Amino acid sequence: MKYQALLNRLDKLTQALLSKRLIIALLLHRVLAGSEHRHILSKDLLTIIDIGANRGQFALAARQWTSKAHVVSFEPLPGPAAVFRRVFTGDSHVVLHQAAIGPEPAIQKMHVSARDDSSSLLPISPLQATLFPGTEEIATTEVRVAPLDEFVSAADLQSPAMLKLDVQGFEFDALRGCESLLGHFEWIYCECSFVELYSKQKLAAEIIDWLSCRGFHLIGMFNPAYNDRGQAVQADFLFSRNRMIDL
Repeated sequence: MKYQALLNRLDKLTQALLSKRLIIALLLHRVLAGSEHRHILSKDLLTIIDIGANRGQFALAARQWTSKAHVVSFEPLPGPAAVFRRVFTGDSHVVLHQAAIGPEPAIQKMHVSARDDSSSLLPISPLQATLFPGTEEIATTEVRVAPLDEFVSAADLQSPAMLKLDVQGFEFDALRGCESLLGHFEWIYCECSFVELYSKQKLAAEIIDWLSCRGFHLIGMFNPAYNDRGQAVQADFLFSRNRMIDL
């Protein structure tokens, strides 16, 4: 897993060196763009909802490879949200809401990881900290949670639109929080796990089944992570409302 992580980071650094925008984000704000996602970012996308934005890693990739898209991001933790705002100062194509997405409006406890991009609204399991050293819980804090339609309307989702989720085990509840607007997305790009990295999280098979019942079909799997025995731990899943659609 360490070798795989090193290769991924080298690829990200290589892509950053090819872009002035990405170099500035790295040197001034220490944010390395999530260039591993570039293969699913069609230049034709016009709207991207970015749930679990952290410091803007995915949003940077979106601005680099889908320059026409309007990006609406969500990050509940104040520290990463502050960095995000600095990275995108003056960028009219990017909006940040300091909130998490879930099925009901609430103030909920966030389990803060030593590496804040692994923080979750679910308790961090011992397996997560074992497989990804340095991601153990170090604190808790309260954050705002609300359904997506409290922040955006159907009219805001200019087609073609993508819903991206990277919420550390909270995917099922976050998707439920987006349910009223799911029909306005062509694609859903969601990190899913094959093992319980966060307590009581829904696993990949349950996410696939839930989305299938709502008209979204799995068309690709990207960026898989494996344990030391070569077993898949998690991956990014791409779903489409059209089985034959090609990004």
